[in-house]
Amino acid sequence: MFDHVGIVVKDIDASKALYLNILSAIGYNLVQDNTDAGTGWLVFGTDDSHPFFVVSTGRPSFWREQHQVAKSPIHCSFSADFKKDVVEFHKQGLLYGGTDNGGPGDRGRGYYAAYLIDLDGNNIEAGYREEVN
Repeated sequence: MFDHVGIVVKDIDASKALYLNILSAIGYNLVQDNTDAGTGWLVFGTDDSHPFFVVSTGRPSFWREQHQVAKSPIHCSFSADFKKDVVEFHKQGLLYGGTDNGGPGDRGRGYYAAYLIDLDGNNIEAGYREEVN
């Protein structure tokens, strides 16, 4: 459905450390690092031909004057292949400055998830869906 999703952050270096660790726990890699001296953008995905999640700093050219970092926080959920990956996502998030917003656990209807608040106030989730017959 989406080609990619992007967020803007205040501190690209701190956000890089956080997202490198939480996303690698669920199988996403840093596929492009376009940062220099605390500015630029990062692209995460499963491979270079399918980037999915973009983290950037600075004001994108399409922003209006009233738009600011985390002025309207987003909720973004990533798919995990295993429950253990959800647990690792949450653990890494806490180690790299994320705030617990719901530890790993069953959320009903075969869904297992964990939630973090990132360094800019966004609600970031990893979830695993079991095959339900």
